[in-house]
Amino acid sequence: MEVVVGNMFKLDIWETLLKSMRIGEVAEFWCDVIHTGIYPIVAKSMRRIAEGKDPVDWHIHTCGMANMFAYSTLGYDDLDELQKEPKPLYFVIELVKVQQPSEYERESWALSDEERMKVVPVLHGQGNSLFKKSRYDEAMQKYKEGIVCVKNVQCKEKAWETPWLKLEKMANTLTLNVCQCLLRLEEYYEVIEHTSDIINQHPGTAKAFFLRAKAHAEVWNEREAREDYTRVLDLAPGMKKAVRKDLVRLNLRMEEKNEEDKAKYKDMF
Repeated sequence: MEVVVGNMFKLDIWETLLKSMRIGEVAEFWCDVIHTGIYPIVAKSMRRIAEGKDPVDWHIHTCGMANMFAYSTLGYDDLDELQKEPKPLYFVIELVKVQQPSEYERESWALSDEERMKVVPVLHGQGNSLFKKSRYDEAMQKYKEGIVCVKNVQCKEKAWETPWLKLEKMANTLTLNVCQCLLRLEEYYEVIEHTSDIINQHPGTAKAFFLRAKAHAEVWNEREAREDYTRVLDLAPGMKKAVRKDLVRLNLRMEEKNEEDKAKYKDMF
């Protein structure tokens, strides 16, 4: 685990404890409830990282503190119990290494808001480059990191006002790029979920309808796919050629499926 001193990340008390230690030292600390109240939230994030999951649900359009209050459970029984009844805790810490700011490549959570906004287009560009090389998982991680940066800044703005909307547009662009990766990875239901989130909030987003139509077509939701393609043409007539191409493919696939179904049922009787 890494702690960046001065960023008040994880538990504030950990910074105080670490400053009292020497490299290579192992020490045990007892911390009163006043210092450990948010430990269950921190522990949840750390466990999700250890399980290979995102520490937060990246597609939920609220900041970390809002997410904390949005759920009645953390997903772990022991952490739920500790959240209900906070207790003093013991921490055993080993200080392995200390790096100066110039030596450390900071992750997005350790950046200031200004630095986050500067790094977003960099992450976006890196994701695009990886996508062109068909490295979809890696591209998706870059886009997701960009989304986290934008959302961390956006949650400090007043919802639906101009600065918030500008950040929302940036986040949605990155989310749709994630959906393009998911399409290539054949995670069609995830595409439907994420594009539907955007459409529910911003029903004029043609690209969201376009990607959702593609995902519906892949899972044989013909009616839903056609409805979404129609909506794309209403919102963005310039996409007519791309829509027409997809509809030709959809027609062929549905014809093939119908023939296969006829043959299957014919053999049954």
